[in-house]
Amino acid sequence: MTYDDLRLLIDYNYWARDQVLDAVATLTPEQFIRPMSNSFSSVRDTVAHICAAERIWITRLKGEKPQGLQNPDRLPDVDAARKEWAELECEMREQLARLGPEAVERTIEYQDLRGNDQSDVLWQMLQHLVNHGTYHRGQITTMLRQLDAAPPKSMDLIAFYRGRNQKA
Repeated sequence: MTYDDLRLLIDYNYWARDQVLDAVATLTPEQFIRPMSNSFSSVRDTVAHICAAERIWITRLKGEKPQGLQNPDRLPDVDAARKEWAELECEMREQLARLGPEAVERTIEYQDLRGNDQSDVLWQMLQHLVNHGTYHRGQITTMLRQLDAAPPKSMDLIAFYRGRNQKA
């Protein structure tokens, strides 16, 4: 995997984020936090989990130790989620730029949340982060349907590529 491939994956990740948040923005405040018996209780809690996981990986890229998952209550509404996720995007892009093309194959050493020593190659870490977000955006899509809300526009990777190719 190349540095440009990684940047493209990160572009996809945040494009898909925008797709899902646009759909989530149509929910009422009650629907946003309604318990739904999913991996995470509500749409809000699922969005909060994606953001918290991204924060953990960014912290590891910085060479710091994450403090754990954040409380979903920090995101009272979709605007707060957009703000936090936009800040995470800036930090992710800053870390990728700081690490540079030579770091694509670099092994990053860190401790997982249980305190176990881990080491992963940068491109694998970022591929995991994007895949993790994809999994949970799919859960949000299901919850939106269960709430009788419109699902997001296609978040498929091929839809992202097609959109980029049309702009080129």
